[in-house]
Amino acid sequence: MPSDKIAWQEFGTGTPENPTFERPVQELPPNQQQIRVQASRKGRGGKTVTVISGFQAKPETLAALLKTLKTQCGAGGTVKDLEIEIQGDHREKIVQVLVKQGYKAKVSGG
Repeated sequence: MPSDKIAWQEFGTGTPENPTFERPVQELPPNQQQIRVQASRKGRGGKTVTVISGFQAKPETLAALLKTLKTQCGAGGTVKDLEIEIQGDHREKIVQVLVKQGYKAKVSGG
């Protein structure tokens, strides 16, 4: 007699079938978001990526923004944990694109 009830589950491991464990994301308008743009090499085998963090947006919004940024920079990229990563050092160009779209973006770090 199979049961759909979970007898035990490690905390923090939500499943797509069970939306109870998903954290709701409050989407703010672009002009109310403080976005940080920084270049990073940590844990990437010496390769530089530009990390854009500080988003309070839904994954669909980030995916659309990722596509725009990848096109503008001519580079690959991904979305990880509400952060966008673009391959290479494109800090200044990304800040310009984000400001044009209404975000409060600035370069962070050295």
